[in-house]
Amino acid sequence: MKQKLIRITSVPQSLGGLLKGQMKFMSQYYDIIGISSNGDGQLEEFAVIENIKTIPVEMTRKITPFKDIVAVYKLYKIFKKEQPFIVHTHTPKAGTLGMLAAKLAGVPNRLHTIAGLPLVEARGLKRVLLNLVEKITYSCATIIYPNSIGLKKIILEHQFTKPEKLKVLANGSSNGIDTSYYNPQLVTNNEKTILQEELGIKPSDFVFVFVGRLVTDKGINELVEAFINLNMQIPHIKLLLVGAFEDKLDPLSSQTINLINENKNILHVGWQDDVRPYFAISNCLVFPSYREGFPNVVLQAGAMKLPCIVTNINGCNEIISEPDNGIIIPVKNTEAIYQSMERLIQMSKKDHETMGEISRNTIVSKFEQRFVWKSILEEYQKIGTINLN
Repeated sequence: MKQKLIRITSVPQSLGGLLKGQMKFMSQYYDIIGISSNGDGQLEEFAVIENIKTIPVEMTRKITPFKDIVAVYKLYKIFKKEQPFIVHTHTPKAGTLGMLAAKLAGVPNRLHTIAGLPLVEARGLKRVLLNLVEKITYSCATIIYPNSIGLKKIILEHQFTKPEKLKVLANGSSNGIDTSYYNPQLVTNNEKTILQEELGIKPSDFVFVFVGRLVTDKGINELVEAFINLNMQIPHIKLLLVGAFEDKLDPLSSQTINLINENKNILHVGWQDDVRPYFAISNCLVFPSYREGFPNVVLQAGAMKLPCIVTNINGCNEIISEPDNGIIIPVKNTEAIYQSMERLIQMSKKDHETMGEISRNTIVSKFEQRFVWKSILEEYQKIGTINLN
């Protein structure tokens, strides 16, 4: 009989996106239950895709004390009934609620993966509250897995927990990347030509691409300003924005939104289920984020043979090595974005190709999905062996 393993995220998009394929892989070895908010039926869809059992528990991404207490109680009841060997949480709210409920229910192995720290950009009373919540999460967990080396350092600097509780699996990342899927050879020249014509991109254009949520802490305000300044000097460039605006959580400035909507060389295509064609028609990823855990977008772009301009933050600076496969710049620095974009344009085609090859080779050798999955599986099995002894 397989041991029972429960994995929890706040919303089903995280289960289905951040951990895509991992549940199905783990179900060969464990009896898996996935828990998150239902999300208009998305949790059921995820259950079918991953072929696992799921249980909906409503969790919010905001500070909602009453709803949080209700969620803790529901999780506690589930844990007491299911008697899992491991509860493994992801995302901040699911981590706090899941770890607290698991400790109250007497779950022996309480694991939490950290994929980013929103509190890094918080200030004042909100920062104090988030620090407290983080410490509660860590105190309830038996092991904490930062998904990057840099994130582990930040956690230790803030003294959220003891060093012996922290462990980075594989080379970082929560789920790795499927490099057989993110492969530039899978996008045909004909597909690229059609997409370029639809977007009005000429063969002579140099295309910078950003993929992700269009919010302030992704550095979009600075990116748009830098691009417009550069576009005044170099006409044959385009900025391709792949992602959706967020009106409530961390929205862009109204000035930036107006510039995106009005500038004909800024191409906003919204959310895309398949980003590979957009990487394939681009020359360089620009990812000026303020904070990350371990950014999947940089892994995806690297696997698609793109040089990357990234900020000097954890995760990004563990994937990109300057000058081998990209450029590393300071956070919140419009001038640095401008200069690095200008530098990329001035490089030769051969240099671009070399950087692209190094990017893909780095991702394949260090962050291939199956390698990450096996590292997590080995950790579970090691925990099981310790418990048996």
